[in-house]
Amino acid sequence: MNATSPLEIGTRRELFVDPHLIEHLDGAGLKLHEPRPAGPALRYDQPWEGAFSGYAKIFRDGDKVRCYYRAWNNPKDHHAAVTCLAESPDGVTFHKPALGLHEVAGTRRNNVVLTCAKDMYTHNFAPFLDTRPGVPEEERYKAVTRNYGLVFRHQRSDPMGLFAFVSADGIHWRKLRDEPVITQGKLDSHNIAFWSEHEGCYVCYLREVAGGDEYTGNTVRSIARSRSDDFVNWSSPQLMEMGDTPPEELYTNATQPYFRAPHLYIAMPGRFFPGRQVLGDDEGEALGVAMQPGGKAGYWADTSDAVLMTSRGGTRYDRTFMEAFVRPGRNRRNWTSRCNYPATGLVQTAEDELSIYVERHNATADKYLERLTLRLDGFASLHAGYAGGAMTSRPITFAGPSLELNYATSAAGHVRVALHDANDHPLGGFGLDDCDFLRGDELARQVTWNGRADLSQVAGQPVRLRFELKDADVFSFRFGP
Repeated sequence: MNATSPLEIGTRRELFVDPHLIEHLDGAGLKLHEPRPAGPALRYDQPWEGAFSGYAKIFRDGDKVRCYYRAWNNPKDHHAAVTCLAESPDGVTFHKPALGLHEVAGTRRNNVVLTCAKDMYTHNFAPFLDTRPGVPEEERYKAVTRNYGLVFRHQRSDPMGLFAFVSADGIHWRKLRDEPVITQGKLDSHNIAFWSEHEGCYVCYLREVAGGDEYTGNTVRSIARSRSDDFVNWSSPQLMEMGDTPPEELYTNATQPYFRAPHLYIAMPGRFFPGRQVLGDDEGEALGVAMQPGGKAGYWADTSDAVLMTSRGGTRYDRTFMEAFVRPGRNRRNWTSRCNYPATGLVQTAEDELSIYVERHNATADKYLERLTLRLDGFASLHAGYAGGAMTSRPITFAGPSLELNYATSAAGHVRVALHDANDHPLGGFGLDDCDFLRGDELARQVTWNGRADLSQVAGQPVRLRFELKDADVFSFRFGP
């Protein structure tokens, strides 16, 4: 191995969700983990909700968790779509506050924050809490949304594009300006914006189309990105690169910074397979799956699942794992078109638990939002089986006096870590034979060498990490106090 310019990681947490830090693997590899069902978090059971509700956007806001979503029960009537707010003290189950802002379905006792008037901004309204330093209080909440009046040309009053909304409280919203802030792109899905602490700007991941495979030349649903310094003036969207991976229909993107490692963006796109039918027509009808507009096919004529991608900023996603992150599973109502799409939201719901949220039973009267759980940082891991394995990192520099791991082993397994110099020579006192065995299942365990954890003598120097694993997973590591 030749010494290369070291990656500066300081004290930030690094997850094993991509090969960014890896130079060499020997009997080890990156393993995708499967989130576990934890029950319904929100049922779309009110008269203004129903079979086509979705596009949920979830984030922690002080002492509560907020969930914004589209409520929609009639795909033939875009005016029926409204934007709703649900809240939760813990991110486990959500309630619907009676806001009294709009009369819908004959009542003001509802949780609706936005309705369709002349211009329809409620189809894919996507709010977020703006964490930019110095943001004005009256613009602390922001959102982007497409004007769906453009679907019906004779009803459209605004030009086509993505519009910016702001709010002081997340309940009363106003357009930031009359003109769209982004005018390029397909935009007919959940377009996601946020303030990037890592890049020091606003970014928006939006729906676009890309060239298809070399045989058909057909375009596929894909994702583009735009950036802005002020949330008003945005760059021309650029298609996200996905490396040497086959083109797939990515309908949504759910891209968001991971709150424990904000330099790392987690994306959970809904992956769409048009025309790939699992349910028979009779079964689809018997399960109460709706017909698509026009009545030529039911919503059982396609299938969908979800995948995991990551980005470290810029216009590249890492598609380290092509396998599904969320499968439809045994429930036959999840084998419908545009089902199993993750909401945009990662919430810590217990000391050791991370929750994501997934749309289930699409196009049926009992559609709901399901909560799925992972261990903290547990999207993927550096993994080796019983035979054992090792990983050597690229050269890095770090700050902080110690190293902690989020890891799990079997009773037969273990993890050890060595520090090498940039030329891959073991550092005295920090070799594998000096490292005390780590066994167990812990979120934050200090690594010690002959009983010592102090790394201050090598902090700031280029080093390589060498992990030795046996029947074990390492989910993340961090240098720090």
